[in-house]
Amino acid sequence: MWRAFVALALLAWTTSMAQAQQAVRVPVDVGARTLQLSATLYRPATTAKAPAVAIFHGCGGVGQNVNRMAQILAGRGYAALVVDSFGARAIRDACTSRWPTVEQAVERVADIRASVQWLAARADIDAGRIAVMGYSYGGGVALLYALDGEPAARATIAVYPDCALQDRLGPTLASRRPLLMTMAELDDWTPVRQCEALLSRVKNGRELIETRVYPGAHHSFDAVGLSVRYLASAGNRSKPNNCCGAHYGHNPEAWAAFQRDVETFLARAMR
Repeated sequence: MWRAFVALALLAWTTSMAQAQQAVRVPVDVGARTLQLSATLYRPATTAKAPAVAIFHGCGGVGQNVNRMAQILAGRGYAALVVDSFGARAIRDACTSRWPTVEQAVERVADIRASVQWLAARADIDAGRIAVMGYSYGGGVALLYALDGEPAARATIAVYPDCALQDRLGPTLASRRPLLMTMAELDDWTPVRQCEALLSRVKNGRELIETRVYPGAHHSFDAVGLSVRYLASAGNRSKPNNCCGAHYGHNPEAWAAFQRDVETFLARAMR
């Protein structure tokens, strides 16, 4: 009897997880072709229309950090869409041998627009409360989206973003939606100084931008369980000729503060 009960409970839990996490495809038009981006939709435990966050990975592709954040967001009542921008483009190692170009970043902005549109079209999503969240290289792409024109998303979060990508936007920038930039004090891959230079060019809507710099933290401070290490082959836009080397790894204090900052920002920006 007890074994039957446990089996039924496990089946119910597995079914619930399957319903909460769904593999989907997001179509995006790139030039004359349409790419089908692989994505995973994490749904909160609610029958009401949910606010949503579209999440975009860094140069390493979809990793545990973005999936972990998606699960955290779903637990707080947000639908979270983790989008794989690399699979449909047959990109593998983009952190070292195939460091992504600015032109590729501009193309990837279309992924953000398509994902926001895809979420807004769903009956279970509150179309007026959709945010964008990008990490590292994906954070730089998110900034391109947020600072160029009128973004459809309600808010944007850029996590240790590649702020060098915004050089092509011109000397004067404007923010028209709430934007949170979270950075690491010791980041030598996407350094704070580049983001400070970017912020100095924002002449309109600067009051909509919030910044957080986490003391003692390196790039990928949210990589739980990964000690800080040095990747000698890392493509690095902050160094001459985009080369080479950077530190990255987990910082527990920064990770905890980051979660609080994201929760507070979304609660305010999405209300």
